[in-house]
Order: sequence, then structure tokens, then C-alpha cells
Amino acid sequence: MTSLKSDFLRTITERGYMHQCTDLEALDKRLTEGCQAAYIGFDCTAPSLHVGSLMQIMLLRWWQKTGHKPIVLMGGGTTRIGDPSGKDEARKMLTDADIGRNMDGIKSVFGKYLSFGAGPGDAIMVNNADWLDKLNYIDFLRDYGHHFTINRMLTFDSVKLRLEREQPLTFLEFNYMLLQGYDFVELFRRNKCILQMGGSDQWGNIINGVELGRRADQAELYGLTSPLLTTSSGAKMGKTAQGAVWLNADSLSAWEFWQYWRNTEDADVGRFLKLFTELPLAEIAKLEALAGAEINEAKKILAGEVTRLCHGEAAALEAAETARKTFEEGASDANLPTIEIAAAELAAGLSLVALLVKAGLAASNGDAKRLIKGGGARVNDEAIANEGHNLGNTDLKDGILKLTAGKKRHILVKAV
Repeated sequence: MTSLKSDFLRTITERGYMHQCTDLEALDKRLTEGCQAAYIGFDCTAPSLHVGSLMQIMLLRWWQKTGHKPIVLMGGGTTRIGDPSGKDEARKMLTDADIGRNMDGIKSVFGKYLSFGAGPGDAIMVNNADWLDKLNYIDFLRDYGHHFTINRMLTFDSVKLRLEREQPLTFLEFNYMLLQGYDFVELFRRNKCILQMGGSDQWGNIINGVELGRRADQAELYGLTSPLLTTSSGAKMGKTAQGAVWLNADSLSAWEFWQYWRNTEDADVGRFLKLFTELPLAEIAKLEALAGAEINEAKKILAGEVTRLCHGEAAALEAAETARKTFEEGASDANLPTIEIAAAELAAGLSLVALLVKAGLAASNGDAKRLIKGGGARVNDEAIANEGHNLGNTDLKDGILKLTAGKKRHILVKAV
């Protein structure tokens, strides 16, 4: 590959964000000619984005840090249909009220990563419902439908995989890629946007937009994707046995977020430092070279840096201090995640198995029993080996007990 001249492409290539690009040399040249606009779309399927979206958010952040204008596209319109990319079945249909509430929750995270305003390089946020809701279906088909061929659309992975698995692909979902392509054209017309970025599962949708812009407006548009990220053990990023790793603090505490990164597999530390922090590459190289127990210090730095970006400096420091007290001093820190149970339920005698499941520390009764049998369950830092152990008021300290699974998962249980 010829040496890249633009700061953005050089940075994201060095740090591991680059997967595909429609015309790398042409885009590289374009980015040396002044401030350009690029967008990434986010559908509003939940009240918060999770860690699986963090690479895309970091791409927008690096885009802005290297002198360009990020556009955050809220999918107020496209969420009503559902993107088939990477899915085995149709997305659950949401009401307009659901989509509105989800959008309000999602919006808040971007202000932590991007600088919004009216300047040339300031980020803006737009909603594709502003134009999609106004489309006349017959006019849209007449003006744009002839630019899309079924032959080509059937070659895209998002379609092929569903058909190969003999999973239904509705005509509603099939329309999604037309609307995403049209989004790109609208953003080019409204904001002179030249680049759409996304995960590699979006490649087909992005290509549609690039080609539609060329055919409809003779526009020189570009597409760029990042690799779909999994851990070294093959697990999907953003998912744990306890559920999604949300970015909003009201969906997942800063402590639990910090702890997710602290538990990164050894082989992933260097890669995640490049993707999810802004530490210099030379410093990252030193951290990922640490061996044995020393790699844990690199994991703490990773957790601190990612949490600082997402939740702020104070939350990151508090989470690190909670971890230090919990793991090094064995303290029951008030910043640990807390659940509430009825005092009457505890007074009547509550099985440890049931409480482990209720607290999300075990997926099932069988899982909880295996945890206890293996010596991994503790109450107030004391190991419990009896699978039939019941808890009562005597286990409370100031109305709270500390429940632990393994070495690193802790929950405070408050009787109310």
C-alpha cells in the first residue's frame, strides 16, 4: 500500500480500525484538501448503545481530531423498518414512542466523545426521519428504484446469509438498504457529506449509497468499514453472561463498565488500547509487552482510559478506587452495584442459589449450584460450600450483605 498522506487514514490504519475502503487513494487525496464531512448511522433499538458501537464512535472522534466534521445520524426513520445486516430474524417492531425514548437515551453519549457546534469542524446530529417520513413511495420508487438491481442486492452478505440459513427476509427489510443508500445522498446534498463509515456488516448498504450518489447526482462518495470485533476467545464484543455492556450510566454503572475492561483477556489488551483509548502507540507497545501478572496493570490502564472517555475522569477514578478497596483490602464498598430485595423475603429465609440468580451472578439454579460447589460463592467475603445454604437477617450488616461470585464479581444486596 502506498504511504497514506491524510492524518485520519494513517491514524486509523495504524490503530487497527481499517477493514475496507471503496477507493483508498482517492479518499486519502480528498482528505488532504481541507475539512470534509463523514457520517455513521445509529438506529434507535434500545435506550442506550453498547460497547459494540464504541468502535464507530471512536472513528467519529478520530475523524474530528484530525480536522474533519462528524455527522451522527439518528435512525428515527430506518429504525421503524429494521436492518437485516447480521441478523437471523426480523427485528422487533417498535412504536414511534419507543423509538423517541430510545433516541433520547442514545443521544447523550455522543457529547462525551465529540464537540458539537456550528463551526466547520464541529459535529452535528441529524435524524433521517426528517426526510424519510416525507417520502412519497411512488415518487421514491420512480426516482431511485431503477438505480438498484435485485441481482446485485442478492449478492450482499446481509441478504445471502439469511437466504442460505433459510430464514425469512421480508420485503420490508429488503427496503432497508434502499433507504440507507438514500440517506447518504441526502446527507451529501444537505451537508456535503462525502464518506459513510460503519462496521463490515454494513459494506453492502454503504456501497449502495456510494453508487446511488454517483448515478443520481454524479457525486464522488466514499465508503469505509471497520472489522467486526470479537475477543480472542471468539466472544462478541459488548455481550457478557450478565447482558449487554451499555454505554449509558443509567443502564450500566461506571463501576461495572470499568470492571468489564479490567477483565479483558490478556491477548486483547494491546488491540483494545489501540482501538478504545487515545494513548500513543509507543506507550501501548510497552503495555502490551508486559508479561505474567504485570499485564494486569495494563488492564487497569485500559479500564481507566475507556471509562474516563465514556463516563468522565471522576467516575473512572472512583471505579479504580472501588476496585482497589474491593480486591486488595476486601472492603464492601458502597460504589459496588446494588440490588434490592424485600426484607420480609430475607427474614423468611432465602436460598443462596436463588439470590445468586436474582443478582445476575448465575444464569440458572444449576449454574449457581456449580458455583457454590466449586467454592466460588461468598457472602460477606466468607466462602459458602453448602448448596442448600439459606440467608437471613443475621447476614445483614447495616441492612446490606455483600454477595460475590468468583474473584471479581460483587453485588451489594440491600433489604428494603
